[in-house]
Amino acid sequence: MAPLGDGAVAAAASPNLVVSFGEMLIDFVPDVAGVSLAESGGFVKAPGGAPANVACAISKLGGSSAFVGKFGDDEFGHMLVDILKKNGVNAEGCLFDEHARTALAFVTLKSNGEREFMFYRNPSADMLLTEAELNLDLIRRAKIFHYGSISLITEPCRSAHVAAMRAAKAAGILCSYDPNVRLPLWSSQEAARTGILSIWKEADFIKVSDDEVAFLTQGDANDEKNVLSLWFDGLKLLIVTDGEKGCRYFTKDFKGSVAGFSVNTVDTTGAGDAFVGSLLVNISKDDSIFHNEEKLREVLKFSNACGAICTTQKGAIPALPTTAAALELIAKSGN
Repeated sequence: MAPLGDGAVAAAASPNLVVSFGEMLIDFVPDVAGVSLAESGGFVKAPGGAPANVACAISKLGGSSAFVGKFGDDEFGHMLVDILKKNGVNAEGCLFDEHARTALAFVTLKSNGEREFMFYRNPSADMLLTEAELNLDLIRRAKIFHYGSISLITEPCRSAHVAAMRAAKAAGILCSYDPNVRLPLWSSQEAARTGILSIWKEADFIKVSDDEVAFLTQGDANDEKNVLSLWFDGLKLLIVTDGEKGCRYFTKDFKGSVAGFSVNTVDTTGAGDAFVGSLLVNISKDDSIFHNEEKLREVLKFSNACGAICTTQKGAIPALPTTAAALELIAKSGN
């Protein structure tokens, strides 16, 4: 089960490298919106998995990214790693498992572009990554180490996740956390809440959606008191995404909101990942945005544009925007 050395991008030596850790899978998306999985006549096969989407978003925006995770030694697994490489993502940290399949998810697209998920992971290869298999050399070359919470659900992947995160922190690397709550994968809501919050205070910056604030705090996401209950000493930046309304930001010195962009939404899959990828590209180049509100607002405007563009077509990775497309949307909107 050797790591994949071929196809590793030379940019991995970049001082601005962002390493994403976690799951990559196949999303099967109905070819018609607004129908249940049972009613759907056909499905479009799309690569997915939030950490992988973020890695691809970073590369598409001209950043330097790598992915660490495990795939089934099957056609889908090899296809996904090829997609990472074609998208300019360093695949040195990718492994294949001969005994487990690549994860699959069937995604119901409601008429408003929102989603419901049904997962096939019992267990899938991504859940079986062990601490001994981690490419710690790659992780220690990063400027930012990014992760979600799905990799915390089961062992041995949970221990691998914690070890990777601790190695990154010990090396002085910024830790980025987007919990990406997927309740069907957890044994219960309480297990999800406890698991997600168990590593909360390890992060340097965290992005959550308004729905995730409501879930984690069991309160109204619009009430700032609830949002601030997620703040802790040492956190550099907390972002709450509010869908098409934009986002709210909180640092120890300032807080505010940045308006979103109105677009024709087809599928919200990957919008949060496009937002995060854009944010991480900018932080990797200039982490003074934690202390400079004017710079942060410019970056968040750009990230909102990236998230909005991603909702205008089906699938996550194919819909990820270029820098030019995001700048065009900003210019058109006059924001």
